[in-house]
Amino acid sequence: MASRYNSLMSEASPNAIRTVIATNEAPLAIGPYSQGVRVGNLLFTSGQIALHPETQQVVPGGIAEQTAQVFANLKAILEAGGSSFSQVVKATVFLKNFDDFAAMNAIYAEHLASAGSQPPARTTVEVSRLPKDVLVEIDLVALVVPD
Repeated sequence: MASRYNSLMSEASPNAIRTVIATNEAPLAIGPYSQGVRVGNLLFTSGQIALHPETQQVVPGGIAEQTAQVFANLKAILEAGGSSFSQVVKATVFLKNFDDFAAMNAIYAEHLASAGSQPPARTTVEVSRLPKDVLVEIDLVALVVPD
């Protein structure tokens, strides 16, 4: 089974076109990674935290303000990659404190689960620490639909 898997992976790799997504409308990467990567019709965002793109500083406030900034950053990356919130198929949410879930979820719903939409699959976990000691980090996988 492993050899079949390796064979399929090696056959697929040369045909995959990988495009790095970068925008000044989202914070610069603070490490050796890309803001987003598009492969075929899928766009993968890196985890976004509540950094303001102009100052590269964590936005003041609590979970609501931080979650709003995270979604602003994600929107910029999705748009730069040719996608949108309506095309998101998977979200991963990292919370520093699960007591913040309801407040984060209310803002999450505004962007990814509005009335009548089909919300994406989601994983939400509590973690002991996030970069720059923020309260939330979110990454997304979205479809890129040709115009």
